[in-house]
Amino acid sequence: MSAESASAIQRSQVDLLDFIDWSGVECLNQSTSHSVANALKQGYREDDGLNLESDADEQLLIYIPFLQVVKLHSIIVKGPEDEGPKTVKLFSNKEHMGFSNVNDYPASDTIDLSPDNLKGKPVVLKYVKFQNVRSLTVFIEDNQSGSESTKVQKIVLCGTTVETTDMKGLKKIEDGH
Repeated sequence: MSAESASAIQRSQVDLLDFIDWSGVECLNQSTSHSVANALKQGYREDDGLNLESDADEQLLIYIPFLQVVKLHSIIVKGPEDEGPKTVKLFSNKEHMGFSNVNDYPASDTIDLSPDNLKGKPVVLKYVKFQNVRSLTVFIEDNQSGSESTKVQKIVLCGTTVETTDMKGLKKIEDGH
């Protein structure tokens, strides 16, 4: 693939924030004073003083439904160097997951976040696994230092909506050939 086509793919990706169904967003094991909105919502996630923080242990389970079907290309997970997430498992279209059954399903993708990723470097996902995404479950399994608390400053989901496909540009197949 040429550098031009790679950059063209990148330019077509958008922040999927406007396509999140906020009424259905859930986060298990979040601190009541440091909720998922701090890492996900516009304005909150740009404030480095705000973060999502785990409560009982280092794990977090975030469910993000979308208002329409999306294609997910990459994810940005920003956090502090020591308490930021390390192992992140992503599940496409898996509803009603809990800590008791999260390991019963194979992850659509598993990411090991590096210090560069925690500073905001995007992680490109296995794109073929995220073509028709109605919801995304993000399981933060552990953090960089192995401490009891995980902190997430920002989560950005990048991709495109499926509806942006130009259906008029596709040729119609006639019944009679």
